[in-house]
Amino acid sequence: MAAIVAGHGQELVWLLEHPPLVTAGTSAVDTELLEPTRFPVHRAGRGGKFTYHGPGQRIAYAVLDLERRRRDLRWYVHNLEEWAIRTLAAFGVQGERREGRIGIWVTMPGGRECKIGAIGVRVRRWVAYHGIALNVAPNLEHFSAIVPCGISEHGVTSLADLGIQATMADVDRALRCSFPGLLAP
Repeated sequence: MAAIVAGHGQELVWLLEHPPLVTAGTSAVDTELLEPTRFPVHRAGRGGKFTYHGPGQRIAYAVLDLERRRRDLRWYVHNLEEWAIRTLAAFGVQGERREGRIGIWVTMPGGRECKIGAIGVRVRRWVAYHGIALNVAPNLEHFSAIVPCGISEHGVTSLADLGIQATMADVDRALRCSFPGLLAP
């Protein structure tokens, strides 16, 4: 990060998968950690509340220089959301934003709304890091260890839960194809 601030570091996007764990953002409330000993808990320093990460979930950590792109956090978060929405569209899934709720949402058959993607951001000296998490085929029961992002009245879903048999490589290709142009300097 210091190298990026100094003007000679390279921006990065990491695509990865975590072992089962819970991350706590700066707004995490301990009462929303429903099973505190089930998974390791890491204080992440990013915005947001508790988020589960694990196998079957694609994490995209973006380390980007907002100083040279745009010094606007709302713009940045909006574009991270758009990245996830466009990626889901590659699989025929209509991901959407919801007023007053963090993350990316889908409407299930029958009308129930479920979260399919999470967003967590931290910015220091206008270098953004952390990013998005898309549920490809995680064990959805693992989300019961927390109140995901502080939202208890809606469920969590995945591409697999929607009947889409996408691999991580498929999702990686879609992430790479949908990223260009969104966060251009």
